[in-house]
Amino acid sequence: MKFLSYIKDGAHGIALSIDEQVLGLSSDDPNYPGSLDDLIDGPPTGLADAAQTLIGRGEPLDLADLTLLPPCTPGKIICVGLNYADHAAEANLQVPEHPVLFSRFASSVIGAGAPIWLPRVSTALDFEGELAAIIGKPGRYISEEDALDHVVGYSVFNDATIRDYQLRNPQWMIGKNFDGTGPFGPTLVTSDELPPGASGLAIETRLNGVTVQKSSTDQLIFNVGRLIASISEAITLEPRDVIVTGTPSGVGHVRKPQLHMRSGDVVEVEIERIGLLRNPVTPEAI
Repeated sequence: MKFLSYIKDGAHGIALSIDEQVLGLSSDDPNYPGSLDDLIDGPPTGLADAAQTLIGRGEPLDLADLTLLPPCTPGKIICVGLNYADHAAEANLQVPEHPVLFSRFASSVIGAGAPIWLPRVSTALDFEGELAAIIGKPGRYISEEDALDHVVGYSVFNDATIRDYQLRNPQWMIGKNFDGTGPFGPTLVTSDELPPGASGLAIETRLNGVTVQKSSTDQLIFNVGRLIASISEAITLEPRDVIVTGTPSGVGHVRKPQLHMRSGDVVEVEIERIGLLRNPVTPEAI
């Protein structure tokens, strides 16, 4: 099942994408099954029940008429650094023995189609295409064997980074959390639609139509199950927490010459069987 969240004519809605058709219901419709937030937080059958409602009663929609939202409102956003060996190598850093973790804030997150803000204080805006795992079942001290049972679905994330701020000190937080720099979505694809851990899927980032990153999710150093097990040793994972699993090689800051995103650019991150996340770049609006 492939779900989207949207706004149309001022009303929030939920949609199901089936092949080339998108079927949706807005919150002002009596058949509205609830938001993706509510369905993820609710009973385990919520998404399946909503899919049946959308198939039976949903209105055909044109994506061009919708404002696409992130697939859910994230709780905790836990990002993983240096999780592809080729990216660690291009950054001249050792392959880590344990997951390198940092946090993003929900205030940085935007939906597909929304502008990534190029801040007034920097021109070092970089791209990072990544697989995102969305938690649907809470837990602490989750075993690696049981970990994937806690994932409700997967999406696409662009961990766009202000590199000069990131590299000012050993803690990456500020460069990863500028407002309007965290594209997420547009789809949530339920776990049962994909290989375990969303492994073996092609992942590609394109800047103005030119491929700048290309890899496969089977190249993750720490796969989704291992990440969940490791994170949950310290942190209780809850529904709508998002684990952003790391980026492959090709980031702009280490290229010679460097390749940073500029106003007017369009960046796309596409993951096989999950979807395409496309965003323009524009000067920040504040």
